[in-house]
Amino acid sequence: MPVGKVKWFDAEKGFGFVSNPGDEDVYVGKNVLPDGVEDLHPGQRIEFDFAAGRRGPQALRVKLLDAPRRRAVNRRKPEELASMLADVMSMLETQVQPALDAGRYPERKEARQIAEILRAVAKELDA
Repeated sequence: MPVGKVKWFDAEKGFGFVSNPGDEDVYVGKNVLPDGVEDLHPGQRIEFDFAAGRRGPQALRVKLLDAPRRRAVNRRKPEELASMLADVMSMLETQVQPALDAGRYPERKEARQIAEILRAVAKELDA
């Protein structure tokens, strides 16, 4: 069975295409996906059997080689994130920057809490 990478897949339309090394791309319909799989993601590696169809090669059976990635979801509205960011900036200016200007790092417990907040904000921005 050839191994290819998903070029694109639209779950709403129910189909997509996967690269076929050394040959033309293969059509993948939703009906040939394994049980419980509703979507494929670009770059995801799959193994597939295919046959010639009227409009080109079509996948007959698909086996996932890479676990499906979960799509990042923006959980917060932009206004809410802007407010969080303003709070983070004022916290950095009032608590972290003065200590650094004085030649010392913040206390370990405080630094860990600030790092957690920064990671959460970064995760929201990256989603």
